[in-house]
Amino acid sequence: MLSVLEVKRKLPQTFVDNLYGLFSPLTVDKILSGMAGERYTTLRVNTIKYDIQSLMRYLKEKNIKFERVSWYQDALIIKNATEKEIQKLDIFEKGYIYLQSLSSMVPSLVLNPKPTEKVLDLTAAPGSKTTQMAAMMQNKGSILANELDKIRCERLQYNVTQQGANIVTVNNDYGERMGGKYPETFDKVLLDTPCSGEGRFIATDARTYRNWSEKKVAELVKIQRKLLRNSYEALKPKGIMVYSTCTLNLDENEKIIEWALEQFDLKLVDIDLELREIEKGQTINTKQAIKILPSKAMEGFFVAKLQKNR
Repeated sequence: MLSVLEVKRKLPQTFVDNLYGLFSPLTVDKILSGMAGERYTTLRVNTIKYDIQSLMRYLKEKNIKFERVSWYQDALIIKNATEKEIQKLDIFEKGYIYLQSLSSMVPSLVLNPKPTEKVLDLTAAPGSKTTQMAAMMQNKGSILANELDKIRCERLQYNVTQQGANIVTVNNDYGERMGGKYPETFDKVLLDTPCSGEGRFIATDARTYRNWSEKKVAELVKIQRKLLRNSYEALKPKGIMVYSTCTLNLDENEKIIEWALEQFDLKLVDIDLELREIEKGQTINTKQAIKILPSKAMEGFFVAKLQKNR
């Protein structure tokens, strides 16, 4: 595990400087400490095929140590096995479980899709949240899972099939076209948008941060605005949208929400998910949104819940 000073030296200097502009020095140290090394392996049970009690018995038989997650009964933190080791288990091959960051589970929980609803997952690959929502919906209702990249779309389809998520239709198209193709069609929309990924930085793995730049952030903001516009257009009146990223800066998070509230007939909705056992960052201006700070168990994430007024 690297020290905070060593983390500062490895990560892009502009990124580190920006953190000090957003948070107190103590909070920045917590964030950098959360980026110092590999995070715990975390997963959720696929309730379409399995249940948490059976999973816990199975793991105990395999001498795999785990910890329950207080705010999500279907999730576990694995303490003594890597992702590669979990992937060798037969329950992984059968689609009984899904390896997923705990933070990545939050947007679907906030959206809270119901079995009777029609849901759009606008940028869905690799399918973590898509299959999570299908399980939450008891494999009833419908989910349109859209992905632009063809290879990622194939991976999405594989995961959907493996998890037995029969209510999911995989769609290979531009997210920027979906509002025009499906005007006011969906009860709920999940926009887990492409982002700069700052919340996923790990100082020991340069692949997680080497493509980061302020220019890249600015380019992503343009895409995020287009996708949010299409999410709004595809949403039914009084429908719910969740906007989420795995990044920390204002431009891709709070400022996007401020822009959306100015541009569209939307309002922020309170998030009633009680996220105990994690470090929640304070959001700026959008108090009803959540900003999760990176830690040993959690990636950095931003989640906001919006409702279409008309």
